[in-house]
Amino acid sequence: MSAAVVSTVRTKSTSRARIRRRVLLFAVSAPALLFALLTVSLTTGEMPMPAGTALRALAGLGDPGDVLVVQQFRAPRSVAAIVAGAGLGAAGCVLQRLFRNPLASPDVMGVTGGASLGAVALIAAGASQTLIPVGALGGGLLAALLLGVFAWGSVAVTRLVLTGLAVQAGLAAAVNLMIVRFPAELAGSALQWTTGSVYARTWTEVWGAGGAMVVALAAALVTHRRLAVLDLGDDSAGSLGLDTSRARLQLLFIAVALASLAAALAGPVTFVALAVPHIVRFVTGPPTTASLALAGLTGAVLLLASDLVVQHLLPIEGLPVGAVTATLGAPWLLVLMLRQSTPVRRSQG
Repeated sequence: MSAAVVSTVRTKSTSRARIRRRVLLFAVSAPALLFALLTVSLTTGEMPMPAGTALRALAGLGDPGDVLVVQQFRAPRSVAAIVAGAGLGAAGCVLQRLFRNPLASPDVMGVTGGASLGAVALIAAGASQTLIPVGALGGGLLAALLLGVFAWGSVAVTRLVLTGLAVQAGLAAAVNLMIVRFPAELAGSALQWTTGSVYARTWTEVWGAGGAMVVALAAALVTHRRLAVLDLGDDSAGSLGLDTSRARLQLLFIAVALASLAAALAGPVTFVALAVPHIVRFVTGPPTTASLALAGLTGAVLLLASDLVVQHLLPIEGLPVGAVTATLGAPWLLVLMLRQSTPVRRSQG
């Protein structure tokens, strides 16, 4: 074996070891950061309390006032942010890899707008809060269907993005129209679906959407390996026994379900699903079996951190978390679109 081949093998081995260390560090630090953010969210506010007191109150121990504040106000909001962020991060990871497009995300493709429309329609009908996730899922599937109809047969990045944005805008306009027509007592509860918010979440909503989210995340983890097979191309995947059309539909349905359930809890929160897969790839390198789990953790951290910024660092009271994520997401989307539309220049030798 030549010295060049030995050097190449050693370089690849060193690179794989470095990636494994980064993945391990990420897998340890992300849950630790999430726990720290959760502790901050439970202890800060108009009634600050020590971490020990807040954790005891979360378990139903201690002063009844502390228990009320933590269990009924702070904890549901924080858990809603974690669940919604995890769903958005996982959905963005699946969609970007499925479409092989770094711009694919539920908010760009109109899924979150459709989920909001379905949820608001059920609110208008006076349905129970436990049925809101069902309406959100139906609306998300409607948006995916509209995107498929209008962008049928096109793989161009620009057309896919513009079609998705048009679907999102149309569905958002329908949501706004419904809210305007609502009675005053319903308009307030439906207003979160215009910008995205986890304010005033209840345990009923959290358990309803959160339970379904656990099932969707489990399905995503089980089917995630099919993405690696699809990466080989349709011919190679077919030769390995995979029904590519069926696999794509299953993965698309799971991604839509994840994003729709997240929207059922937090409304149409933007940027999270778009940015999280890029963050994970930047830290851990090419996709692995751990990418989906890390994307869920990163999404939870990002949305909970954004909600803490809204609550404690910005001077505007009542600002929804979707306003913060949208402010970050607009320039991010612009940069990604410019990178995709700029041709690669080859050096002339």
